[in-house]
Amino acid sequence: MPHLLRSSLWLGFFGLILVSWWMMITMSTSMGLDVLGRPDAMGEAMRRMDPRMDMKMPMAEFWPLAWMWAAMMAAMMLPTLVPTLRAYEDLIASANGTRAGFIGVILGYFAVWVGFALVLAGAQLALLFGGVIDMLGIAVSRWFAVALLLAAGLYQFTRAKEVCHGVCHSPSMYFLGHWKTGFGGGFRMGLGLGTFCVGCCWAFMALGFAGGVMNLAWMGLATFFMVLEKLPQIGHYLTKPMGALLIAGAAIVAAWPHLT
Repeated sequence: MPHLLRSSLWLGFFGLILVSWWMMITMSTSMGLDVLGRPDAMGEAMRRMDPRMDMKMPMAEFWPLAWMWAAMMAAMMLPTLVPTLRAYEDLIASANGTRAGFIGVILGYFAVWVGFALVLAGAQLALLFGGVIDMLGIAVSRWFAVALLLAAGLYQFTRAKEVCHGVCHSPSMYFLGHWKTGFGGGFRMGLGLGTFCVGCCWAFMALGFAGGVMNLAWMGLATFFMVLEKLPQIGHYLTKPMGALLIAGAAIVAAWPHLT
C-alpha cells in the first residue's frame, strides 16, 4: 500500500505537469502562434488590436491573464521541484516525513508561484496599456527586450541569486534547518522553498516579455535550464555562464534590431 500511494502521488504530480503543458499548447494555438511564438494571420490581427477597444479580449483582462500565468508556472516550475521532492522522500525514510507532508510541500511551493503569477498578470496589463508590449505579450521596442536580457544576465552574478540558488540547489539543507511534520509543516516548508525559488528564477519568467509570453520554445528552453540549474551535481556550474550568455544576447539584440 505505501508503494501504491507513492506511485500515485508521483503519477499525479507528473500528470499535472503534462496537463499544464497541454493547456499552454492549446492557448498558444488558439492565439494563432507557432511553437516559436510567431503569429499567423489571425495572430497578427490580434497583435495589432488596441487594448483600449470596447471589445473584450482575454489578453487585456486580469483574470484570464492570471489563469494563463498560473498554468505557465505549473508547466515550467513544477518540473524543477523534482530534486526537492526526492530530498523530502529521503526524509520520509530516515526521519518522520509523511506523504501528507509531501503533498503539502508541492501545494506550498505552487501557492507562491501562483501568487507570483498574479504579479506577472498585473505587470503584463501595465506594460500592455503602457504600449511597451503588444496584445500577444511581445515587446514592441527592442530596447525593452535588451533591458530585460541585460537585467536577467546581471542578476545571475548577484548575491541574491547566489543565496536563493543555494537553497534551491540544496533542498536537503533547507529541510534540515526548517523541518516541520505533517501536511501543515510540509506546506510551510513549501512556502519557504517557493519564495527562494521565485528569488532564483523570477528573471527567466520576466524574459517572456522579450520574445512573447506564449513562445513555447522559450518556455521549453527556460524550463530545461532551470531544471539543470537545480541539479545538485551540475547546477552551481551553470549560473554565471548563463548570465554571460544573456548579457551577450542583450548586446546582439542591440546591435541587430531585425532579431526582435
